[in-house]
Amino acid sequence: MKIQQRGSCSERNCSVNEKEIVIRCEGLTRDYQGARALDGLNLQINAGEIFAYVGPYGAGKTTTVRILAGLLKATSGEASICGLDVTGQSHQLKSMIAYMPESFGVYDHMRVWEYLDFFGAACNIPRKKRGERIDYVLTLTGSEPIRESFVETLCHDAKQQIGIARTLLHDPKVLLLDEPLRGLAPAGRVQMRKLLRRLADEGKTLLVSSHVLPELVTICDSVGIIEKGKLQVAGPAKEVLAGIRQDRLIELKVLSGLQEAAAAIERSDSAGEPDRSDAGANLLRFSFTGDDQTLSALLDELIKGGAKVITMREVPVDLQEACTTAGGVTSQQGGPGPRRRS
Repeated sequence: MKIQQRGSCSERNCSVNEKEIVIRCEGLTRDYQGARALDGLNLQINAGEIFAYVGPYGAGKTTTVRILAGLLKATSGEASICGLDVTGQSHQLKSMIAYMPESFGVYDHMRVWEYLDFFGAACNIPRKKRGERIDYVLTLTGSEPIRESFVETLCHDAKQQIGIARTLLHDPKVLLLDEPLRGLAPAGRVQMRKLLRRLADEGKTLLVSSHVLPELVTICDSVGIIEKGKLQVAGPAKEVLAGIRQDRLIELKVLSGLQEAAAAIERSDSAGEPDRSDAGANLLRFSFTGDDQTLSALLDELIKGGAKVITMREVPVDLQEACTTAGGVTSQQGGPGPRRRS
């Protein structure tokens, strides 16, 4: 997997002041005993972005991340980070990147600070600086209150915080995070998303994998959807999501006045025919092409027409919908332009 250095990233420093390409994959393929786990992946991720790498279990996400982390060799193709080959120049990359697997081992009878100190020493961080870095990552991840706790006693959410803290010890420029939000409680997911967004805003480049698309939609800059080893679509988040769903899907729940609400929706030039399949639960769903102001005006009309509205919400794109429709979009960063569905 020999690849020449490209862009302005040097071996000693990966600048994030410009929108340069930091992660690049070209024709990346990986076979396991005759089965193809990754099939000709072409991908580019810009500096300072959160790239949401989304797909069902077994789609090829972990294989990709492990190749980029230098832990797995590709069968064919090329991959580089900051212009450095992830296989041939993995030693130079160690100080630039950090990898957090979906699950990672912990050491019994070690307090949190001792656990971080151990890995800080493994990263060759000098002892004096190591203490400063431990203080910083504990504060950054909101883990200072559990500094003296034994790692094996922590709940899953706290272990994920410590996992992120561990990856940040040597101040990497690129973070490869495999399912960091999986299994977190609602409050933990919110906290993790805020942390990831903060890291990107501070200039780090993040590849974050997930099997749940809505988890990352609100914070990612770009998104890629992979299924059965093939990248279905990749690009700026807004463009990809717009290509998957041309119209907004709105769900309306009323206490009463369902028929009046349906009639008002039918009169709207921006709304499609309401779906009454859940009318028994006082629910209507309809496609909507207008903006937020138009949607607000429709809500006013519903209320004036006698509908007692409980909720009106936009239904987010789910992973199943994304995977079944993304194949018709095929927009890839650095690749061909979008092909819209007819």
